[in-house]
Amino acid sequence: MLTKKGKYGLKALVHLARLPVGQLAFVGDIATGNNIPKKFLDAILGELRNAGFVQSRKGKEGGYRLARPADEIKIGHVVRVLDGPLAPIPCASRTRYQRCEDCNEATCQVRHLMLEVRQAIAEVLDQRSLAEMRDIASDEDLSVALEIQA
Repeated sequence: MLTKKGKYGLKALVHLARLPVGQLAFVGDIATGNNIPKKFLDAILGELRNAGFVQSRKGKEGGYRLARPADEIKIGHVVRVLDGPLAPIPCASRTRYQRCEDCNEATCQVRHLMLEVRQAIAEVLDQRSLAEMRDIASDEDLSVALEIQA
């Protein structure tokens, strides 16, 4: 399940992806524009900076911007950085596998189903870029605007 940290991190990245290349955004503006608590967003942006997704500059003219083009940032990578493994249970994880003590992994039906769930999640999130996520939101906004005008 995506945590608030993961959700807010993705919302902040989409916000930055909507800016002209190289333009900086203040944390307060990102927080206000996306209904995210500023203090929590500060911590999230710090993690995203450490992972190489965003760059920051301090001072009056400071703020945050994407560290690389939005089409090069995969959503699965962001989610793993902020929320950890995609697998719903540890024995189905590829990045943080932990053996179960209470079952036989070879015959455990729960594990086998959760491996499928993990694979399905990874197929979606690892194939989608931040640019695609940004554009999906823009397409939906356009559709709503066109419906209102009609």
